[in-house]
Amino acid sequence: MTNILIIAPAWVGDAVMAQPLFMRLKQRFPGATIDAYAPPWVAPVLRRMREINAVIDNPFGHGQLRLFDRISAARKLRTHHYDQVIVLPNSLKSALIPFFARIPLRTGFVGEFRYGLLNDARPLDESAYPLMVDRFALLAETRGRALTRPVPHPRLSINQTQQAATLTKLGLTLAQPVIALCPGAEYGPAKRWPAAHFANLAQALQQRGYQIWLIGSNKDQAIGASIEQISNHACRNLCGQTSLDEAVDLLGCATAVVTNDSGLMHVAAALDKPLVAIYGSSSPGFTPPLSDKARIVSLNLSCSPCFKRECPLGHLNCLLNISPDHVLALLEPKKNG
Repeated sequence: MTNILIIAPAWVGDAVMAQPLFMRLKQRFPGATIDAYAPPWVAPVLRRMREINAVIDNPFGHGQLRLFDRISAARKLRTHHYDQVIVLPNSLKSALIPFFARIPLRTGFVGEFRYGLLNDARPLDESAYPLMVDRFALLAETRGRALTRPVPHPRLSINQTQQAATLTKLGLTLAQPVIALCPGAEYGPAKRWPAAHFANLAQALQQRGYQIWLIGSNKDQAIGASIEQISNHACRNLCGQTSLDEAVDLLGCATAVVTNDSGLMHVAAALDKPLVAIYGSSSPGFTPPLSDKARIVSLNLSCSPCFKRECPLGHLNCLLNISPDHVLALLEPKKNG
């Protein structure tokens, strides 16, 4: 079995956590060609993985069935003659294209009435495999075999020529060491450390000789502008000014990263950067940053994790009570390390 297709997750962080699966497949099948079928907003991180041969565009957004378009897309995939497909999302829709493409072995976890669509549908013991990265990696094994441990950490690659071009484009230099702050979180405000806290941290770090870059998507422009203003321009707001590819380049330049529980947190971990990961409504028990250099901050209040997009109690104490000084203290050993 040498030609494998991965139906990739639709979230950046989840895509990063899938890399150990690809690593294990390469161990089992050294000559395998592994392609990923992925939405365009996830593709840049998959292209940074040495195990991935090609990324094929998945044009179907969240919730879109478009059955006849899926059948047409499946016909195109047939020309690749895949031996196996591994479907990482648990939805019914994600299993349709592999079925219509007539890929002989269709592997994934049981979910949403996918029997028949997947002919290698596997039950998942969630208590035995509490981490998402372990669940993904388990699908690299033959049916019934336990997970091969230890599961390696994801590792994204950096192209230094491309990185230099990104710095030039944005007018950035590395004359001073860089701390990257990632203030966004796609899921909602209950995962976002307050702008004022990021601003106070930026001012303290600037006084210690760092330059501070705020990195995020278009959706983070407003919070980035707020942090820049509150900090009296102690940081450079780059939110919304970069593609995901360029954001990866910039994180690769950082001495350390401070981030909410977000896709960029997983990217920074996969770049092996020292980082402080701040958790509010979510929990590191399922999707922690996969790095020995990560420091996790979570207050473990009685009301958290609630996994809500917004604080149901209206106070957001799980994040408000994490002080900038606390985060700074976790960063300071990294300065000379």
